[in-house]
Amino acid sequence: MANLKEIRNRITSVSSTMQITSAMKMVSAAKLKKAQDAITAMRPYAEKLTELLQNLSATLDGDAGGVYTAQREIKKVLVVAITSNRGLCGAFNTNVIKEVKNRSAFYAGKQVDVFAIGKKGNDVLGKTCTVTDNQSAVFDALTFENVAHIAEILTEKFTSGAYDKIELVYNQFKNAATQIIQVEQFLPLAPIVSDKPVSGGDYIFEPSKVEIVLTLIPKSLKTQLYKGIRDSFASEHGARMTAMHKATDNATELRNQLKLTYNKARQAAITNEILEIVGGAEALKG
Repeated sequence: MANLKEIRNRITSVSSTMQITSAMKMVSAAKLKKAQDAITAMRPYAEKLTELLQNLSATLDGDAGGVYTAQREIKKVLVVAITSNRGLCGAFNTNVIKEVKNRSAFYAGKQVDVFAIGKKGNDVLGKTCTVTDNQSAVFDALTFENVAHIAEILTEKFTSGAYDKIELVYNQFKNAATQIIQVEQFLPLAPIVSDKPVSGGDYIFEPSKVEIVLTLIPKSLKTQLYKGIRDSFASEHGARMTAMHKATDNATELRNQLKLTYNKARQAAITNEILEIVGGAEALKG
């Protein structure tokens, strides 16, 4: 059994860790509320924009999307890995990294590069994959304008022919305890499939429907990327809050066990001292 000093030191260490994890849990909980409100408010807009684009595109020829819908033979694929800049958030980053590696295996025989958004993904994937860019600074000021710049970079990589397909891999926020890995095709735009009949009302479009669609597509792509990063940002804080909550509970349980061990060791030490004193007294009497 460890001596009393060692046990006291461990109790102090575990208590300090418990204070840190508890503080991190509260900070993540506060940030989660703001991030959750942001993604919840954005989803209806993103869905409505997609619906509007689908309704317009369904009445046009298949090549109305121009360079954004170009279906080329897939030789080069760019996977956008959206992770976090910091750790201590459970399996949040690990799940994204694992899925990115699965995509690389899926496109075996083709050139698969990684576009990192988040330091953790860049650090880990950079050891085994080709990381062409790292846009981790976007989390320092997560605004639509900053994300739109990244979307423009990705769009240019596709329209210039540098890559034949671009995919997004990120955690979709469901609740504080659940994050769902999503793999979305960013470019080319996926063919629109809908079971609902397209209403053919007598409308006058100004400018033409083609021009409207070509204007909406870049905005839709920027919105899609922004929604993905916002989802990931909310998921990060949810995962960190859950991880720190579990860490705090585990530290509390460990501290209680160590206190029990300390009390038993202290009691045993006192009992031994009493026995030594009694034994010494009996010896003097003899």
